[in-house]
Amino acid sequence: MKQSMTLIPTMREIPADADVKSHQLLLRAGFIRQNASGIYSFLPLGKKVLQNIEQIVREEMMAAGAVEVLMPALQQAELWQESGRWYSYGPELMRLKDRHDREFALGATHEEVITSLIKDEVKSYKKLPLTLYQIQTKFRDEKRPRFGLLRGREFIMKDAYSFHSSQESLDDVYQKMYKAYSNIFERCGLNYRAVIADSGAMGGKDTHEFMVLSEIGEDTIAYSTESDFAANIEMAPVDVKYEKSSDAPDSLKKVDTPDQKSIDQVSGFLNKKPEECIKTMIFKVDNEYVAVLARGDHEINDIKVKNALGAVSVELAAPEETKEKMDCPVGSLGPIGIEDMKILADTAVEFIVNGVCGANEEGVHFINVNPGRDFNADYADLRFIQEGDPSPDGKGIIQFAKGIEVGHVFKLGTRYSEAMNAAYLDENGRSQPMIMGCYGIGVSRTLAAVAEQFNDEKGFVWPKNITPYDIHLIPVNVKDEAQTKLADELYASLLQHRYEVLHDDRQERPGVKFADSDLIGLPVRITVGKKAADGIVEVKLRETGEVFEYTKAELLEKLQSILA
Repeated sequence: MKQSMTLIPTMREIPADADVKSHQLLLRAGFIRQNASGIYSFLPLGKKVLQNIEQIVREEMMAAGAVEVLMPALQQAELWQESGRWYSYGPELMRLKDRHDREFALGATHEEVITSLIKDEVKSYKKLPLTLYQIQTKFRDEKRPRFGLLRGREFIMKDAYSFHSSQESLDDVYQKMYKAYSNIFERCGLNYRAVIADSGAMGGKDTHEFMVLSEIGEDTIAYSTESDFAANIEMAPVDVKYEKSSDAPDSLKKVDTPDQKSIDQVSGFLNKKPEECIKTMIFKVDNEYVAVLARGDHEINDIKVKNALGAVSVELAAPEETKEKMDCPVGSLGPIGIEDMKILADTAVEFIVNGVCGANEEGVHFINVNPGRDFNADYADLRFIQEGDPSPDGKGIIQFAKGIEVGHVFKLGTRYSEAMNAAYLDENGRSQPMIMGCYGIGVSRTLAAVAEQFNDEKGFVWPKNITPYDIHLIPVNVKDEAQTKLADELYASLLQHRYEVLHDDRQERPGVKFADSDLIGLPVRITVGKKAADGIVEVKLRETGEVFEYTKAELLEKLQSILA
């Protein structure tokens, strides 16, 4: 492609509203332009990278046995109502009405549509398993779009869905898709980890997220220093062997703690360690209140609370709700005396001896609190794992890293098939609900994640597999007949050998051309300059900065090894 004939509007200044490197560079290098908050146009360079990522996805989906389809973005509300998600999905689902006042949603995901389709078309176990996928624009009304393509309201996604007649079949396809995802992100050159995750609004269980390691990631990954264990911090189990103090239990006492509300304030006032205190919080679980306890130095994980109780929704009660229910403010809550509410406690709480907790009176706490004697609770792993905790697999200790989620695989089970009556006839002619899996990749988010990892102070350094062009061909002076002639000959030869070439035929100063070339970041730059009359060009590798001089005759052979 001749650069004079395409649209690459580069920018010298960093856009004021771009907070992260990938967003800044995608704008500056002319890959994208913003249309509205969280909504972007992909310009020619950005579109080519997207197509390269999509091609990798298609190749790996085909290898995993998935077949491509395309479903509508506009979805009937009835399908979402049938699955039960029309009201539970939340405000992120974009809803609208047509001229006949019928309700629709712009597709945030396609479980309902694909389940309805397969329900009508597949009736026998003989047609299972079946895996279908699409690459399509999705819509989610994010409350706070940010970081460019990493969190937008309109984005490109690959979503796949598998249907099975047995759990063993689902397990087999799940592993194939897990492997396919690993291949995709490796081929994109990404530094990533596959981590145990929560299924969230999707439903189902046995799920993994694929996280690209990045300091700007919105998710925290807990990983082992000595094994391949990795989990989203929300899902990482805690496997700590707690021990009780040998101290004899003292008698329970109330003490005044005026104006002492936080764990740090109370523990300091009473000369106790935070781990000797019991933190009590009131959660609203499926419209019922539950008192949840944790050690003072631990944080309650609401996902674990949800899973422990088998709940649909869990949220921390608002301070005014807590005050109305307990007749005291948040800073003085405690489990002693609670009779009309379930008490759920993290495992560590059971091992506290002569601890401290709120007395359910403002400015008053209990000391010498001993679980089992002074209150009863149901115990489970409810806290967030911490750095330094032993790895749950028994190998090494836990450390944290930030990650950008680019892919997610789920075992949905019969969550949607039962709700929407998607059944098949088994070998005995009996009706059975289909077992489902779901597998998503953020294609445009993957582009942004690559952009976040592959750059330097000058611009992008694109991996060879997904670069928009292989080679940037730059004649320094297009008015020089020898340079123009050699550049045109090389351009024709390189295209003939199936290289993707961006030919900078613009009448620009050399400094502008080289700055744009560094910013765009193609793997190889061929400069046709003063030695053009002798048939010699300069080859520069973007990744290493190495510079070589080659004759026209030897250039193609050298490029074969460079771009292999």
